[in-house]
Amino acid sequence: MGRITGGEARKRPKLPWKVRLTITAFEIFSDASFGRNGTLNRFLINLIDLKVSPRTANGVTASDTTVDPSRNLWFRRFVPGAVETVNSGYHNRKLPLLIYIHGGRFLLLSPSSQLFDDLCRRLAGEIPAVIISVNYRLAPEHRFSAPYDDGFDVLKYIDENPPDNADLSRCFIARDSAGGDIAHRFTAGFGERNFRNLKIEGVIAIQPYFGREERTDSENRLEGVPIMSKKRTEWCWKAFLPEGSDRDHPAANVFGPKSRDLSGLKFPKIIVFMGGFDPLRDWQKRYCEGIKRNGKEVKMVDYPNAIHCFYAFPELPESTLFIRELKDFIFSQ
Repeated sequence: MGRITGGEARKRPKLPWKVRLTITAFEIFSDASFGRNGTLNRFLINLIDLKVSPRTANGVTASDTTVDPSRNLWFRRFVPGAVETVNSGYHNRKLPLLIYIHGGRFLLLSPSSQLFDDLCRRLAGEIPAVIISVNYRLAPEHRFSAPYDDGFDVLKYIDENPPDNADLSRCFIARDSAGGDIAHRFTAGFGERNFRNLKIEGVIAIQPYFGREERTDSENRLEGVPIMSKKRTEWCWKAFLPEGSDRDHPAANVFGPKSRDLSGLKFPKIIVFMGGFDPLRDWQKRYCEGIKRNGKEVKMVDYPNAIHCFYAFPELPESTLFIRELKDFIFSQ
């Protein structure tokens, strides 16, 4: 695990101007959309959230599948066109299946957002793997536990309708930011559901979004860095958790006094990605400690100069390192 001396030495990370401009625009529009009464102005969000249709690009074909139109539950599938990669060892064989649960503070974005369309397309081509990017219901219109229910229903649909070229016995759950909290919950409950074909081989937690009522050293020390702030996280938890709940709810504090015991559950190996400029890094370290206390296997990968959401920006060197580490994790299982 890397040290975080770079994050401690500088208050703000060095970022390319294009990345900084993109992040600044997103922060301005998202902050303006958060209403004092707990509502979200989706018109403002949609001005900055560029949507793209499924298409073939960069050697990867995308298509959308509807699971339940009544709740707008669907997923976008990404399939690489060329699977004859020497290093993958998957010539003329089915590819690993990666279920991707996108981030967005429980409130924002979707698989059709250009940010996640580009990322999943890149993952599909470079790993290579078949990617299923899940569109779940968003808060505040749909609070806990709507996204967990949606995730389970997509897994059930995939189990009953296996995608072409996908090996369901080599399934991985990838989750970034708020998607990390969602995926943790339904990974923990996976063994209690009846799946005929799906087998989860590993969980990929990319800067997972956890919390509790207390504030950590990293949240205080890194206040003012891009994307994450104490004010934003507090607003988002209030918008997502059940009315009257605080951040010690088990959806936020997954190893708190109200959370379920994982020690007796079958839980796959986990890899957790962290960044030195992510205010949530202390929660991510505590998550790893909780996984270990419950007798589960976890690997931590720490990039000292990485911001929250670094993986979505190909311009950042940590993004390339991330995909390389992710590929090694998948093909080592």
